[in-house]
Amino acid sequence: MSDTLGEPVETPYQRVQRSDEFQALRSRFRRFVFPMTALFLVWYFVYVLLANYAHDFMSTRVWGTITVGLLFGLGQFVSTFAITMIYARWANNRQDVVADRLRRHIEDGELAPGADR
Repeated sequence: MSDTLGEPVETPYQRVQRSDEFQALRSRFRRFVFPMTALFLVWYFVYVLLANYAHDFMSTRVWGTITVGLLFGLGQFVSTFAITMIYARWANNRQDVVADRLRRHIEDGELAPGADR
């Protein structure tokens, strides 16, 4: 979209995206999510590799018919729920307040603080 002089018109979304507040929000999100994702993927691939190449270890009985492999498999579910709960708590406490403030800037048509960098 452009005005009559041929200059592009910046949308409120673009102004907010350029703001320091939005950049900090995005950076904080990445600093949390990327390491958490990497940690989970390592845990997942260790489980898969052990299941494929360490049959004796994974079939070791821990208690009755419960094996190490079964405990690791159940651990995948537990870790998925734990990561979800950790993320939800973190997002509620750290991200949502800032995201709501940015949303209000957009809805009110205000220029977000720090957008003129």
